[in-house]
Amino acid sequence: MTLHEDLEAIYQDVIRRNPGEAEFHQAVKEVLGSLGPVVAKFPEFASERIIERICEPERQIIFRVPWQDDRGNVQINRGFRVEFNSALGPYKGGLRFHPSVYLGIIKFLGFEQIFKNSLTGMPIGGGKGGSDFDPKGRSDGEIMRFCQSFMTELYRHLGEYTDVPAGDIGVGGREIGYMFGQYKRITNRYEAGVLTGKALIIGGSKVRTEATGYGCTFFVNEMLRTREQSFEGKRVLVSGSGNVAIYTLEKVRQLGGKVVAMSDSGGVIYDANGIDLDLIKEIKEVERKRISVYAERCSSSKYLAHGNIWDIPCDVAMPSATQNEITGRDAETLVRNGCIAVGEGANMPTTPEGVEVFLQAGILYGPGKAANAGGVATSALEMQQNAQRDAWKFEETERRLQEIMRGIHETCVHAAEEFGTPGNLVNGANIAGFMKVAQAMLAQGLI
Repeated sequence: MTLHEDLEAIYQDVIRRNPGEAEFHQAVKEVLGSLGPVVAKFPEFASERIIERICEPERQIIFRVPWQDDRGNVQINRGFRVEFNSALGPYKGGLRFHPSVYLGIIKFLGFEQIFKNSLTGMPIGGGKGGSDFDPKGRSDGEIMRFCQSFMTELYRHLGEYTDVPAGDIGVGGREIGYMFGQYKRITNRYEAGVLTGKALIIGGSKVRTEATGYGCTFFVNEMLRTREQSFEGKRVLVSGSGNVAIYTLEKVRQLGGKVVAMSDSGGVIYDANGIDLDLIKEIKEVERKRISVYAERCSSSKYLAHGNIWDIPCDVAMPSATQNEITGRDAETLVRNGCIAVGEGANMPTTPEGVEVFLQAGILYGPGKAANAGGVATSALEMQQNAQRDAWKFEETERRLQEIMRGIHETCVHAAEEFGTPGNLVNGANIAGFMKVAQAMLAQGLI
């Protein structure tokens, strides 16, 4: 990707100031690649150095997390919270617990979150956090003790008008519950709006568990509608097998499609008859086992150890696992095998080379900052309910989610057209997300 000369200078400065953070560099370059026409039309963004200010987090917090395992051994992990931009509202973004987590991962996720949150139309800024703690194989007691230690430091940086975390990879309702309990214990405040993704009994929102998967499916359905198509009869690949993947499967089925493959870090399950939703929920949500167990219990399926899900022919691909999981070669395979649409349920799951393949092929491509914004949108709806001391019905929350995703799609389409690249939702999402944040920053002076 070739950047405008002024934007290239900004990008090189980002690399210099943030050495070794490859994912953050990639995320910045992807956004800057769309902004050439914007800075030409709005020179005040350059004179006020809006882009440079957006690329620099408002606050970066790194802290030690000591905890004790079930054997009595002391363990040490590292915690992070990057409060990236609050021009539109309190920092909002998930917490990721995974051994791959380091500052560059958190900054890439936080940077993406700024524009994703902007696209939702909700009054929320962008942030992200997490730890290199690995919850896999840990007991409930170990996870509770880790979460309590993590929150013992993080609590001082949070608040419903300051910073409102949620879950991400490795952080679900259980972990959020433990952290919320510790926050309440330390502060002596039942401040429900300080964390989202909570269990319903402690102020959570219906549809929050399903939101990212449902939202991504709604977004892809809107893309398909532009070509007078739908999910009806479509073969779908969904990478991953966590919340996003499972509820993508659920909504695709409801819309008439058939998910034929899912995956985890060990391999891929393939079932030409369509993945059994109830069985996958039992294995992943109740038993918390590896996806290979599915093939042991379903005779019509097969397990491909260390297989590549993107080698399987499909109509729609929905990467829902992690960053950079679709390479340029994978993208070429998908296009060659007849894929007509890609919707990103994960954050930045396609490499720059893969994105270029999709755009050149003219297939429908929904970038993560637009397509997977349903999770944070529903978190913002949870914040509304907490502020009102209210709880909406499932149908009402899902209706609002669908409206938000339709609005995000329309916003991206219009921005792409306005700035000369009709149909390019990468440019549409980057430009529309950036414009709102940039204008808010100008309105608030030098912040």
